[in-house]
Amino acid sequence: MPDLLKVARQLEHWGAEGITVHPRPDERHVKYSDLQPLKDLVQTEFNVEGYPDERFMVAVLAVRPNQCTLVPDPPGALTSDGGWQTKREAALLKPVVSRLQDAGIRVSLFVDPDPDMVFGAAEVGADRVELYTGTFALEYTVQAEQAIVPHILAAEAAAQAGLGLNAGHDLNLDNLRFYRSRLPNLAEVSIGHAIVCDALYYGLQNTVQMYLHCLRDSYEPSV
Repeated sequence: MPDLLKVARQLEHWGAEGITVHPRPDERHVKYSDLQPLKDLVQTEFNVEGYPDERFMVAVLAVRPNQCTLVPDPPGALTSDGGWQTKREAALLKPVVSRLQDAGIRVSLFVDPDPDMVFGAAEVGADRVELYTGTFALEYTVQAEQAIVPHILAAEAAAQAGLGLNAGHDLNLDNLRFYRSRLPNLAEVSIGHAIVCDALYYGLQNTVQMYLHCLRDSYEPSV
């Protein structure tokens, strides 16, 4: 419990536009054995994220999700709290990206909101970047307009480099509409923890609808 396939099916039925899973080495969030059943079930977009060790790569290449998001988490990491140093780690990333793309999988790299890291992602052949939004979420409560500046610059760099733009980490009902409004080329966001927390109060179906409204409604700043 809960039934992962049932939840994924319901989330799509309620309007979710994609399902993201992150199989960690200890399988505490999702098991590697769940990947193929999810791939067979998901009708929208299936995104598998994780660190590209050989176990992860073999599993992803066998399942062939729509997208693979590579994150620089070491095996014992609690969560993804920073992006790839794309230029410094180009020798690692470039063959991994190519290997996934050869299997028809779109590749996104998890990066900090830094134009240099975005351009580095383009240099290793990635299709998209996912901007780490944890720092933005923390600073948003203090000075929203200042907090969003690095993300605007990174989004502009992604557009210049011809990369698709994703974002994720600590986005929630308080900050999501604002974030979306400032990045017009944003393709998708990955949100997990906040949705589960909000579902405790609002129910999962209502929560999905609330997040969809945040993404689709324009932001109106207070006067």
